[in-house]
Amino acid sequence: MAWLRRNGIRIYAALAVAYMLIPIAVIALFSFGKTPKGKLTFTFDSFTTEYWRHAFSITELNDAMIISLKLAALATVISTVIGTLMAMALVRYEFFGRRTTNLLIILPMASPEVVIGAALLSFFIILTAPLGFTTLLIAHVMFCISFVVVVVRSRLIGFDRSLEEAAQDLGATPLETFRYVTLPLLAPGVLAAALLAFALSIDDFVISNFNSGTTVTFPLYVFGVALRGIPVQVNVIATILFSVTVVAAGLVILQQRRAERMASRREELEPEPVPARAQPEAA
Repeated sequence: MAWLRRNGIRIYAALAVAYMLIPIAVIALFSFGKTPKGKLTFTFDSFTTEYWRHAFSITELNDAMIISLKLAALATVISTVIGTLMAMALVRYEFFGRRTTNLLIILPMASPEVVIGAALLSFFIILTAPLGFTTLLIAHVMFCISFVVVVVRSRLIGFDRSLEEAAQDLGATPLETFRYVTLPLLAPGVLAAALLAFALSIDDFVISNFNSGTTVTFPLYVFGVALRGIPVQVNVIATILFSVTVVAAGLVILQQRRAERMASRREELEPEPVPARAQPEAA
């Protein structure tokens, strides 16, 4: 019992991580297995790399994947730019409706996706806008902005404004200060927000299902072919996407740790302030 009390948190953490990763491991495993009619079953006939050699042999799957990547890339760029500027405005400036705006930013994150998807569909129908890639892009940007604002705002709250003031004292313009001081220091948070927005966009199904029209994204394709058997190539592409995401997240973490080490070294190298010499007391 003493050993269990000492290692209880580690065991709990290991079980939680396993709970999240086991389904992904199953997908990766079945990307190397021959299964009857390409269905995702627990019948693993034999090990093969055939589907990895022909991962992009299904034209419809490739088209859906390209649309998802294009949609996620555009939604990430737009939502990251808008969300970063919104976060800076909410943290650094006082204006009428600031508290209300902070509340409205959280609503897309807290609302069920079915509600958001149905509301956007009604909005597009009222505007008589044709459903397709454009409506998908608007919908994805809408729900990605909230996550970008929250991530970047958390980075801004602990931001040292004295660095910007020092740059301005040395003659830097506001634009130069933002470009050479603010943005590099915010880069880890902005990059993390962009990766989160990309993952949310490329993975979304519910909101996309309402507003896609005839446009088929990767999640919509998988849902459409599920009834007649999911091709094994879907498992291969899903494994590739997960691996790329893990590598990108690892690079972000390494960059953050490198920035922290550089900051700690600068603090160690800074000379200690010399105490002022005591003034002689007046006679």
